[in-house]
Amino acid sequence: MSRRKRARAAWALFPFHREDEKVELRNTTFIVTGASMGIGRALALELAGVGVNLVLNARHETPLKEAAHLCQAAGVRVEYQVGDAASAATCREATEKAARIGKFYGLVHAAGVVRPGPFLWELSEEHFHEIMAANILAAYQLIRSALPLLMEQGRGMVVFFGSGAAELTIPGIGAYCAAKAAEEHLARQLAVEAPSTTTFVYRPGMVETRLHEEAREVRQGGAAESLRSQFKSYQERGLLISPREAASALVRIMQDNPRRFHGRVCSWTDAP
Repeated sequence: MSRRKRARAAWALFPFHREDEKVELRNTTFIVTGASMGIGRALALELAGVGVNLVLNARHETPLKEAAHLCQAAGVRVEYQVGDAASAATCREATEKAARIGKFYGLVHAAGVVRPGPFLWELSEEHFHEIMAANILAAYQLIRSALPLLMEQGRGMVVFFGSGAAELTIPGIGAYCAAKAAEEHLARQLAVEAPSTTTFVYRPGMVETRLHEEAREVRQGGAAESLRSQFKSYQERGLLISPREAASALVRIMQDNPRRFHGRVCSWTDAP
């Protein structure tokens, strides 16, 4: 039997993602990128709290290891994979670890890079590639490594972190806006090509993270002053939510009829 026929047969046996159905996450296994800090770390802790086994990924080992230990304290199995999610090897090894843990159910790509301040023509080639790699290339590598296994099982969930920036033109973070637009389109494309895997974009809103802090403190680049003023106003007006609030909302969406967002964008305000 071909891989496609096996996937269809499995989908018939395991209709986990009907429009009206909740998803039991306990004892499943997820890969979470960007898990060493910010929303990614908060999400890892929230998932561990509802019984999800985890493979955590980030580029820096010390904070990633700390996050893994905190998640293990919740009584779940946790592995971590140090490395750039834009690397095929990193994603392949993370997927293999998830498969060994068992009941591999999906992934959340929470990693991202902004590099705020410069206008597009001022942005270095190195930083442009870094932004694209962290957001869109990493998403592609995760799809390459994880989707064949999820499709064979005929079930699963893939969540990409989006941003309202995907629809905006904000001087000083132009490459990030473009990267998020591409990442969100990639999610819609995946939803069509792999319909048995529930795929959606999660926009966490304005969250008090390192990315917002960088934008508030930026000094370099032609757009630095306007960007600094804009992001400081978000903080002063009390518009920022905490990483835990953003992560908790996503977990509730993942549990409560996530299929309704298949191929679509949702935000923290959509959480039940």
